Parts: sequence; C-alpha cells; structure tokens
Amino acid sequence: MNQPIPSSSPSGDLQLDSQGRLQHLLDIEGLNRSMILTILDATHSFISANNQEIKKVPLLAGKTVCNLFYEASTRTRTTFELAAKRLSADVLNINIGTSSTSKGESLLDTVRNLQAMQCDMFVVRHQESGAAHFLAEHVAPHVSVINGGDGCHAHPTQALLDMYTIRKHKPDFQQLKVAVVGDILHSRVARSQLHALRLLNTGEIRVIGPRTLLPTSLSSRGVKVYQDMDSGLRGVDVVIMLRLQEERMAGGLLPSRQEYFQLYGLTQERVKLAKADAIVMHPGPVNRGVEIESEVADGPQSVIMEQVTTGIAVRMAVMSIALANRQNRKLVLPGEVDA
Repeated sequence: MNQPIPSSSPSGDLQLDSQGRLQHLLDIEGLNRSMILTILDATHSFISANNQEIKKVPLLAGKTVCNLFYEASTRTRTTFELAAKRLSADVLNINIGTSSTSKGESLLDTVRNLQAMQCDMFVVRHQESGAAHFLAEHVAPHVSVINGGDGCHAHPTQALLDMYTIRKHKPDFQQLKVAVVGDILHSRVARSQLHALRLLNTGEIRVIGPRTLLPTSLSSRGVKVYQDMDSGLRGVDVVIMLRLQEERMAGGLLPSRQEYFQLYGLTQERVKLAKADAIVMHPGPVNRGVEIESEVADGPQSVIMEQVTTGIAVRMAVMSIALANRQNRKLVLPGEVDA
C-alpha cells in the first residue's frame, strides 16, 4: 500500500458528528453507551423484518454499497452483502485478487475511483490496523465507511451483534459475569467486545488465556485476568470463545494445538463450571477440537448460529443509521410510521 496507515487512531471525532449522530462505524472505542443502545434497539426492528416472508425494506433504495475485503471472510462479507440487499441497496463486491490492487493500485486510489462511480458506502476489511479510519478521513462528505475488521485493532459490528445476542438472553448487563477466552492478544474481536462490555456497564468482565496470549494492560482496565481455565469459568453467565489467530502470531507462543485444547478448550465438563443457564458464544470461524468441543459448539447452551443470524440485522441497523445521518434525513425503521 502506498499511503501510510496509522496503527490505531482515535475514532470518536470521525464516527460521530457534532450532534452525536453516527457517520462512520470504525471502532467501539469512541462511541458512547447511548449510541450502542440505539444500534441494538434498531437491530431489534430489523430482526423482526428478517422474520417476514418478504425481507426487503426500501431504506437504501438507490444507494450503492461497496464491499472491499482485503482479507478472507465468509460470515462478515456475506452478512454485509445480505444486509445491504435487504435494505434494497445496489451491492458491489470487489474481488481484490483480480482488481487493480494486484497491479499496485493503493487502497486510497481504489476507493477514489469507486467513489467517482457514485458509491455511497464502503465496507472495508483490511490486514492493516487503522485502514478504515484512514479511508474515513478521505472520503466525500456524503459517504460512510464501515469497518469490517482491521488488523488486530477492531471489529465493531461483530462486537455489536455479540452484545445484542447477550442482551436477548441476559438483559441486565450489570448483573452479568462474562468470560472471554483464548487469544486475546491478537484478536480484534476481543478488543471490540471488551470496549462494548465496559460501555454497557457489565458487572464483571474476565479474560482467560495463556500468559503469552494476554495483553499486559488488561488488569488496569478493570478486567479480571485468569490463566487457569477452570477458575475463570466458575460462575459466569456468558462464555465467549475465540479462535487462535495463528496467522498473526510470532513463533513460540504456543506449544501445540493439542496442549492448548487440554488447557483452554471448552469441553462439556468445563461448561458445567459456569452457571447452569450460561450461554456459549463464538464469533467464528470455529476450530473444533482446538478451542471448543463439537458437543459444546452444537449443544443446547450454544448461541453460535444465532450470532450469525443476528449479524445481518446488526449490519442493516448500522448501515441504515449511518447513511441516514450522513445525508441528514430521518430514519424510519421497519414497523414505525413516519409522522
């Protein structure tokens, strides 16, 4: 990439306008509790719309959404595509491998060319932390940028769909004990989840993992750190498992996958350490037998497939809110009557 991309940047000044309205979604950090609740409430409206026989609503009719995924993705890319189509937008999926990027074109030049084709929103996944923030600084005033995951930095829509899933089953965050388990150090999902859990005033936030996969600053942020899986799981209401981000690891952080599963894999026996009505979550992709047992992933306490379904509605909410605000018009959600 020719243009430098900052490793991380404060996003609040770009994400929200002077009236506190969402313009871009780049990171959970920089949002506030009110905005998260607004998105979660809007998501509920779109969940209802997605349960109808005809799932399309005309909120983005005439708009063009461009998916720019510089990293492999199944759930995130397809749920963004479905979300845009159900909002009646035209959707452009750029195949990065066969685009001008393979000839040396920069990210910014790619976006400028697509913007000249009247694209209204860019959903960006990129291996460099700060890529979405970088683009948000350079797009036209009517265009919104949504971060579909950048490096090890942030994955805000994943965190939002996880918060919606938790709230559906456990509405009072202040009473909850939530454990996030696994490779916290390299996980953009974990970073966004921890920010969201703090903003929602979660009663107790725990992280569990080997010392080599835990950031050093967690305990200073009000997070309880456990290196012993059994101790960390006792009495929790929500268990969020993470995959090992082996593509981002330096050598020597883990002895072997088998030993990792023995120490940190979520088994049926370990689930029993949590509360009897605890829910089990995973942002995917799931590596069975590495971080979670198949019987748990497919078991009665798992809400993993529900997370995937919720992902469409959350992304519909974010896209419709951002573009309505960007273009200074009122958003009328499904089921509402425009007064």
